[in-house]
Amino acid sequence: MKAHIIAVFLVLFGTIANAQKTFTNPLLPTGPDPWAIYKDGYYYYTNSTGHNITIWKTKNIAYLSSAEKKVVWTPSPGKEYSKELWAPEIHFFQNKWYVYFAADSGNNNDHRMYVLENASADPLQGEWILKGKLTTPEDKWSIDGSAIELNGKLYFIWSGWKGDVNGEQDIYIAAMKNPWTIEGNRTLLSKPEYEWELNGDLNSPNDPAHVSVNEGPEFLVHNDKIFLIYSASGCWTDRYALGMLTANVDADLLDAASWKKSATPVFQSSAANKVYAPGHNSFFVSPNGKENWILYHANSNPGDGCGNKRSPRAQKFTWNADGTPNFGEPVAEGVQLDVPAE
Repeated sequence: MKAHIIAVFLVLFGTIANAQKTFTNPLLPTGPDPWAIYKDGYYYYTNSTGHNITIWKTKNIAYLSSAEKKVVWTPSPGKEYSKELWAPEIHFFQNKWYVYFAADSGNNNDHRMYVLENASADPLQGEWILKGKLTTPEDKWSIDGSAIELNGKLYFIWSGWKGDVNGEQDIYIAAMKNPWTIEGNRTLLSKPEYEWELNGDLNSPNDPAHVSVNEGPEFLVHNDKIFLIYSASGCWTDRYALGMLTANVDADLLDAASWKKSATPVFQSSAANKVYAPGHNSFFVSPNGKENWILYHANSNPGDGCGNKRSPRAQKFTWNADGTPNFGEPVAEGVQLDVPAE
């Protein structure tokens, strides 16, 4: 009897051990616009919920489904930022935590960027305070903001409108005076121009007939290069894909001439693997610091669109001989992947 119990225990232990060595996508059943940052032995993850800011805390992104999570901030009703909270990102600048997110009053035309601040060492503790609206130059429609500190300077990137009318989303960059304030002018870095960026027909009486999209910009630094990876075409289409701009890290990042745009997508749908509309990504490094990972959302079926069917997924990527990232092809659901190396 004892031998039988021991055998069962060993089988169970082995199953648990194996489960901890591999994972499968998706990481959560739903989670558009996934973002993660690693600090002091933990990953802090967030994604769009639409109505609040929720943060997950985990030792390994592969264990996200069982991670501690907490709603850290909910907007007051009736404000200009009470509705449609999109694409939150959590950053650590100047010894404080910041969350950047887009929100509106219930009218999409009102979408602007906002900033939360927390002085606690653990972002799930302490108090998140609304620093206010992060007014982008010319105060136009703005979403999908991200920030980076490079060579002692802070930069902010986002997706916005040139004017006040919907129809095209472009990628802009500006300098930051501090983590909650932009200064100077905005520079246009990318607009939809290639065929794979121009898929955006809509069939809604409340929207334009077509919107061309560049959105979800994210920085990625490797050696002497800085890459801006962005999402192109409408997220409501299966043609949603990732594009790339490249610059030298010591270049003037506020000068559009410093950036070179790739003519083809760097990550896109895979009908063979049944992964559709992959996009709005972020990046993280494994706990041991040796592996590079892309974190992105995608749909499991064609035509699933921009709603909560989008789920977060992660996979390793490598570097090409010329120093550019090679993201490969989206991995199919259910494929066993090694967890990020600890």
